[in-house]
Amino acid sequence: MTTTTDVLVVGAGPTGLLLAGDLAEQGISCTLVERREDESNLTRAFAVHARTLELLDMRGVADDLVSTGVRRATIRPIGQLVIDLGRLPSRFAYLLITPQYETERVLEERAAKVGVELRRGTELVGLRQDGDGVVADLRRAGATSTVRASYAVGTDGVGSAVRRALDLPFPGHTAVQSVMIADVRMSEPPSEVLTLANGRDGFAFIVPFGDGWYRVIAWDRHRQLPDDAPVTLDEVRDVTARVHGTSFGITEARWLSRFHSDERQAPHYRVGRVFLAGDAAHVHSPAGGLGMNAGLQDAADLGWRLVSAVRGRAALLDGYERERHPVGREVLRGSGALLRMVLGRNRRTRAASFLLGQVVGRVMRAPEAAVLSLSGIGITYPRPPGAHELVGRRAPDLPVAGGGRLYETLRGGRFVLVGSGGDERSDAVLAGHHDRVRVVTSTAAPARHALVRPDGYYAWASDDADPTALRSALDTWCGPAAGDVAPVSSHP
Repeated sequence: MTTTTDVLVVGAGPTGLLLAGDLAEQGISCTLVERREDESNLTRAFAVHARTLELLDMRGVADDLVSTGVRRATIRPIGQLVIDLGRLPSRFAYLLITPQYETERVLEERAAKVGVELRRGTELVGLRQDGDGVVADLRRAGATSTVRASYAVGTDGVGSAVRRALDLPFPGHTAVQSVMIADVRMSEPPSEVLTLANGRDGFAFIVPFGDGWYRVIAWDRHRQLPDDAPVTLDEVRDVTARVHGTSFGITEARWLSRFHSDERQAPHYRVGRVFLAGDAAHVHSPAGGLGMNAGLQDAADLGWRLVSAVRGRAALLDGYERERHPVGREVLRGSGALLRMVLGRNRRTRAASFLLGQVVGRVMRAPEAAVLSLSGIGITYPRPPGAHELVGRRAPDLPVAGGGRLYETLRGGRFVLVGSGGDERSDAVLAGHHDRVRVVTSTAAPARHALVRPDGYYAWASDDADPTALRSALDTWCGPAAGDVAPVSSHP
């Protein structure tokens, strides 16, 4: 049996769920397949950073997710070194701590609401493409079916079947082995929301979920076992007590597991009509809690481009790898540096870590650039020569006329043109684009006209009231007005 769909998404984790929801919300038919038959509600990710929360706000689900977790405006990663997220220029000036299954829940509910077809227990076993589309062979309960799609996206994790089908390498290395992860209860929990200690015996990181359960991530330098070796509660207690001086009264566990952490990145995120996003494209250490966030931001960048491509403007697809591959590379470098500091493989490294945390941290806080980078607020994309200085930068959540916010206006996945209003010539240009572009006015508008992409970044801006330039920008990014011929452009 062969079925057809506009986009096939393989992997129903957070990245795949957000991407599929974005496509379906815009009327693009989307089939989402997941190898797991049942949902796993015990997963590794627990940190949701500010920029990710902003993207979820643009989809109307951020407040629901925030209600499930614990907010932390300041973080002490090492000793007295303070990362002050409360200074972020965002409605979400904090780190949200919530189990990954809550993030998946809000995204799956949204995906179901907008009509995503989710097939669980379905495995990709073959993938090929031609100039017109992609053909995928799917197996469920021993039976094989075929799906033909215009495009396919692999959001199926570090062992991505999509990446293997593309024969793409995944260069890198294993950063740390035999990391234990446990969800436990404690009779004497730590007072800090985020608690980390490291030393010559290893490290133990503790974070509360806010419902009486605590996530412990622990590593014993002297006990390196394979991933399938069972973890005991006594083992978690022991390493926690050795590095913290106490086991915090660990009493029971609902989940115990062991894993290894890799640092890898695919050389390309696109091969023809097939794309990679999330852990299928890049995987890195858990330090900094960046993995799931980077994947969700990949999906936000790719989704609106696929919508445009299905509607006939495939040139916009070229920008995905150009923007997101460098971000993935920087995430690998940053999380890797943090991990190596925590592991402290020798006395000199541990001494440097102690000096940074205890001495430097007493007199200064983490620099603003580091805070912006960690939160995702500071991510910018390449700006073409001659473009306005806003292009490629994150659009802040500006107040708009009528009492709303820019991110509320972005809900629905359309472009938004922000301006000062009252320009009759511009109004005439916009007349043919109102089905794809929302127009708002704001007293805080950073330019005469600023076109905001569906993922909340500036696509184009101008300080002049030039209707010709505005028309060109709208045609390039949003498609031609009704009855016009699409322009040829490779820039986006």
